[in-house]
Amino acid sequence: MKKHFTTLLLPLTMVLAIIAGAGSCTKYLDKSPLADINETEAFKNFRNFQGFTEELYGCIPLITGIGSHNNWNFGDEEMWEPTETRLLAYNIDQGDYWGWNTAIFGSWFKTGGTPAPGNSNDRGVKGNLWGLSWYGIRKANIGLANLDKLTEATQEEKDLIAGQLYFFRGWFHFMMMQYWGGLPYIDTALPADVTPKLPRLNYQQTADKVTLDLQRAADLLPVNWDALTAGQATIGNNNYRANKIMALAFLGKNLLLAGSPLMNRVSTGNSSYNADYCKKAADVLGQALQLTETTGRYELANFSEYSKLFYTYNQGGAVPGLKEAILLENLADVGGRFRWNQVNDYRPMTINPSGIKVYPTANYVDLYGMANGLPIPDPEKPDAESGYDPEYPWKGRDPRFYNDIVIDGEKCVNNPSFVGNNEFRQYASLYTGGLYRTDNATKKVFTGYMFTKFFPRLVNDYDGYRDNNAVALSLLRLADVYLLYAEAASEGYNSPTGKAPGYSKTAVEAVNFIRNRPGLGVGPVAAKFLGSQDAFRSEYRRERAVELAFEGHRFVDLRRWLLLTQRPYTLKKGIEFDRGLPNAQVYADPRNARVKNFRETVLFERQLGERHYWFPFIVSDANMYPEFKQNPGW
Repeated sequence: MKKHFTTLLLPLTMVLAIIAGAGSCTKYLDKSPLADINETEAFKNFRNFQGFTEELYGCIPLITGIGSHNNWNFGDEEMWEPTETRLLAYNIDQGDYWGWNTAIFGSWFKTGGTPAPGNSNDRGVKGNLWGLSWYGIRKANIGLANLDKLTEATQEEKDLIAGQLYFFRGWFHFMMMQYWGGLPYIDTALPADVTPKLPRLNYQQTADKVTLDLQRAADLLPVNWDALTAGQATIGNNNYRANKIMALAFLGKNLLLAGSPLMNRVSTGNSSYNADYCKKAADVLGQALQLTETTGRYELANFSEYSKLFYTYNQGGAVPGLKEAILLENLADVGGRFRWNQVNDYRPMTINPSGIKVYPTANYVDLYGMANGLPIPDPEKPDAESGYDPEYPWKGRDPRFYNDIVIDGEKCVNNPSFVGNNEFRQYASLYTGGLYRTDNATKKVFTGYMFTKFFPRLVNDYDGYRDNNAVALSLLRLADVYLLYAEAASEGYNSPTGKAPGYSKTAVEAVNFIRNRPGLGVGPVAAKFLGSQDAFRSEYRRERAVELAFEGHRFVDLRRWLLLTQRPYTLKKGIEFDRGLPNAQVYADPRNARVKNFRETVLFERQLGERHYWFPFIVSDANMYPEFKQNPGW
């Protein structure tokens, strides 16, 4: 498999790969990595110092495959089988956020085990966001403290090293902030034998520190490593190294989150958007997009290749993402990790008799509007304006709906000999009383929909998909940057036509740009949503839900918008309906099939309160010193 990062480590610096990482803040401070290396040799030239820095890429968390039955969507978008208590998703639904560190399955946050960031194929420990982040922050600080030792290097090489170190120091703080809020900002290599006394900052104070580091990184890093003399040694393998656009994009996201209602409230007491932070975010995101559009460094994928943003199949282990991915999750074992149970979880027992089952909620599927760009006001009622009809609920929908969701009557298995010659196994029997809806009380398709965004509809055909796929999510991709810009520009300037002074597109034009990606052709935001910022807000948020569906963003979005505890976002729904056509006609054209008695039912309602906007800190960390305060309610 082609690797994204060609490691430059020398034998001298290989010792860094086996230094024990941090399972908590306390362990993070136990020992200085410098205790085991010769300081002069490690930092004297670009090759050695880059070898030291390279390990930071190994600290990027892995989301989709750290262990069996991994789960990473904790908003209202999906529902796992309701009696399975070993999942972090179950803990979140029950309001037990301690599960981030205790759940058996699905926590890419947890501290358990040694992070071992230098082991490129150890997928079992790469989900350690908390430990790996503190490890990475300390490593970045050690590197920055030793920049003066980099004497055998050009200015270009010095800038690359410094830019990467600043990027990762800011980025790791930012990644943790999204879930735990404001932090003590560690910007120096603390002595290992001294208990820290750094106060915990509020969210915006911490974000301001992140801003300084990411701006330094953007000032130092190039747009494209391959164009540099220093990048020639690893040419063709530099795609996901920290660069100027990546730093600006994360900087803009950091500023937008700092200006979002939740973060503004905990910092100032005001529950609305902070216009100043949003304007700054729009300006920086506009810079990133301007650079992207003028250099062609990144570009939106053609919709005909949309699936390659998330997975590749029978392509020799080629990593997904195309030119749209700005930063992917950790790629440890990318060509094999998804096959371990994860791939079994998306189809009912009648197709795949193993796995812990998970299906998209009907309320989230409702967000996929019509191909003309209009939303569906009420899925149980016809809407003349959009053209939606509950007797033909899957007709004329946004093309991303057909890409991401399996509907009744679609073929899911090719091989009759595997499941028996039974049409109700071959084709999705998702109507009320259908086989997929009745086979096994706890593992049946209780929502009435199935996934297909990260794998083909025939994933359970047993034709080799399990052994010939590579699945990876983007921690940031270009479509996300356009949508972040649309939010920042419109909220900062209180208008759908708000724009950053140095960038050409307005907020609504950025949304329409995503809807009009090559080959997609969804209708633009309708005029009725452009009369006020309140009206437009509903559309850019819906567009964000559809474009980034099931990619792990929704939980953060609902929280920062102060919607997580509010109806209807606490609900998880399913659909019930009867077929209105003979089976053969349904199988021939499921998208245009008529149904009868279409209705939605509430399957579960989460009982969440104010404390559920933030994860709790580990008790031992929160008790480490008085200035490190626990999150409210925990």
